Amino acid sequence: MSVYTFDVLIIGSGAAGLTLALSLPAQFKVAVLSKGELKNGSTWHAQGGIAAVLAKEDSIDAHVADTIVAGAELSRPDAVDHTVRESRSSIDWLIEQGVPFTRESGHYHLTKEGGHSRRRIIHAADATGRAVEQTLIDRALNAANITVYEQHIAIDLVTRRKLHLAPNRCIGAYVLNNESGHVDVFRAQYTILATGGASKAYLYTSNPDGATGDGIAMAWRAGCRVANLEFNQFHPTCLYHPQAKSFLISEAVRGEGGILRLPDGTRFMPAFDPRAELAPRDIVARTIDHEMKRVGCDYVYLDISHRPADFIRGHFPTIYENCLRYGIDMTREPIPVVPAAHYTCGGVMTDLAGATDLEGLYAIGETAFTGLHGANRLASNSLLECIVYGRSAATDIQTRLVERQPELDQVPAWDESQVTNSDEDVIIAHNWDELRRFMWDYVGIVRTNKRLQRARHRIDLLQQEITEYYSNYKVSRDLIELRNLAMVAELIIRSAQLRKESRGLHYTLDYPNPAPERRDTILTPINYSWPDATR
Repeated sequence: MSVYTFDVLIIGSGAAGLTLALSLPAQFKVAVLSKGELKNGSTWHAQGGIAAVLAKEDSIDAHVADTIVAGAELSRPDAVDHTVRESRSSIDWLIEQGVPFTRESGHYHLTKEGGHSRRRIIHAADATGRAVEQTLIDRALNAANITVYEQHIAIDLVTRRKLHLAPNRCIGAYVLNNESGHVDVFRAQYTILATGGASKAYLYTSNPDGATGDGIAMAWRAGCRVANLEFNQFHPTCLYHPQAKSFLISEAVRGEGGILRLPDGTRFMPAFDPRAELAPRDIVARTIDHEMKRVGCDYVYLDISHRPADFIRGHFPTIYENCLRYGIDMTREPIPVVPAAHYTCGGVMTDLAGATDLEGLYAIGETAFTGLHGANRLASNSLLECIVYGRSAATDIQTRLVERQPELDQVPAWDESQVTNSDEDVIIAHNWDELRRFMWDYVGIVRTNKRLQRARHRIDLLQQEITEYYSNYKVSRDLIELRNLAMVAELIIRSAQLRKESRGLHYTLDYPNPAPERRDTILTPINYSWPDATR
């Protein structure tokens, strides 16, 4: 076992985590953990862009209003105002870092996406996330005060309460080195969860392999509240092809004129919403789901072939090339698409600086519940939130770190004396598959009380089996992720059962209308059985 000590430990290497790392002063010693390779996270795969008030004809009030409407009136006004007001300075900061946003006629090109009343999406062609992530990675690797650890997955947070000490505080984490197979201790004055969401809880998802709810589960086990986890955004248009894995067809395709059609060529969105293809994602995804079930088809089509071929190739080069790999020429024919789990709108409760209930612990990006997204995230507000809250958390941590900090406690080594190597790893794969299938069937786009009851029963049984397995065998990345995903799936189900209405991304046939009272669903880990810190 190795023991590392840092001023700041950032668990997660996407836009949120790297923004925070790069925004801290050079005298602070910073560690950034990536559970795989740096480019494997959700940021790298983000296509559309970043929403910000940049155009003369746009305004803060308009962006705020669009966000609140998309969030089904559940967004927290202070979080929305803070995020939108910081949007321009956040884009300026990214430009200073060197992000190559697309220009046309000497100006940054702004596109429009579903739910937006103005063109305000700044982008780097159709691979914005890749451009942002690569730029931030390059800057972080060249920063003398930042140490990046790839192939390191956090298992659990270390708190003074778990060490039977008071007052309580987060002082780091136990971390599995995937390459060595050993569990190390990372001690830090401040720990940040920037691990992304939990869309891998569903059978079909647009997310890469990393979206397993790690930060949410770790924070819950450490005693933090979570909120609004019933709001899981399903992106309306994921490429449907037997060989394609989690490839998203950007919102911007519809923003630039893409039309949704049934297999017989009939356009259907105008019959369901006056905004047609530019309605918010929950409406579009639910409409597609409805039409697929009504007609009995496995997918619908997204058609932008009526636009000039040069325009399509110029604005969507990545999507064009990827579709072509599967024999689909989007300049000549429609793209088969299906809704897929895409974004976790709820998460660990934080303030406007990203601070959680636990002293010394922050959560930013998709891991966090700031209140920005309400019951449904407005397109391209996600990367904006990562940058805004990464910078806000850095400012708050900087203020605290200049003060005298307590000495970090000694942390006992990870105890493997009572566990053995597993010879039944197939159980992990089977449990993972079962979890994702019943979440898709029972806790998906359309829900009922009966479906949620079935899911709750299944997750309770699965949790018992996973707990027994975790207690007896050495940890692995697959086991850590399964344990976390099952925990977050339980929280999603419990949250959905508490919401007796349909609002935003939570639609239930038993309560098809919104309730008059708008409220957040907050879960508190009361009477939690605190495990031994070393296992």
